[in-house]
Amino acid sequence: MRETENRLFKIFVVDDNTNHSAGIRQLVEMEPDMKVVGVATSGQEAIQKMSKIDVDIILMDLNMPEMDGISTIEKLLEQKPNLKILTLTGYDDPDLVFRAMQGGAKGYILKTMVTSQLRQAILDIAQGKIFLPVTLATKFFDEFQNKQTKSDQVDPIRQALLNYLTNREKEVLALLTEGITYKGVADRLVISETTVKTHVNNIFQKLQVNDRTQAVLYALKHGLVNTSRSTEILKPAV
Repeated sequence: MRETENRLFKIFVVDDNTNHSAGIRQLVEMEPDMKVVGVATSGQEAIQKMSKIDVDIILMDLNMPEMDGISTIEKLLEQKPNLKILTLTGYDDPDLVFRAMQGGAKGYILKTMVTSQLRQAILDIAQGKIFLPVTLATKFFDEFQNKQTKSDQVDPIRQALLNYLTNREKEVLALLTEGITYKGVADRLVISETTVKTHVNNIFQKLQVNDRTQAVLYALKHGLVNTSRSTEILKPAV
């Protein structure tokens, strides 16, 4: 049985447009296994409320005054590193996608597509995957290629960080890009889950990243693994 079956997903909505957040709430609560447990109209309000509430998924608008969505994501993850955040925006901008994912978001949906994609996005993120609509995924990987070329030219030292990974750490990182859980990595490599977590912590330190998502994106960007192997953790949505 999948982890996401027979459970109620607690959703928190952050959007400065109250009409839009009301529409999102209505859409979410049409699903029998989903419930909105809180709403915030600003990044600061979200940070204050999230210190007192337990949620499964945050739906985050990126375009907000004072504190934008990406800054809010970073602050929330400082409080609760295991939060899963899905970004909602009207901008089809691969650089914005890149920055949102770097900030720790687990998915990205255009507001024009939210009606058809929201449920699948929430389920994917709950299963530890990353959600990107197929059109955005294509632009996203194009942006990777552009950034990789620029990085090779101006920052060879950062790319060389990969050379500091041990062979086992590279194996662990490659498996993470396939969307495999820590337990799955442990079973695949015949090591303990504690050892996997130690390797992952070492990877984070050596690559100068803060979480699994950033490590995977780094590996893809710098060609450590073949992007065709990453169909689970960076799964394009149909």
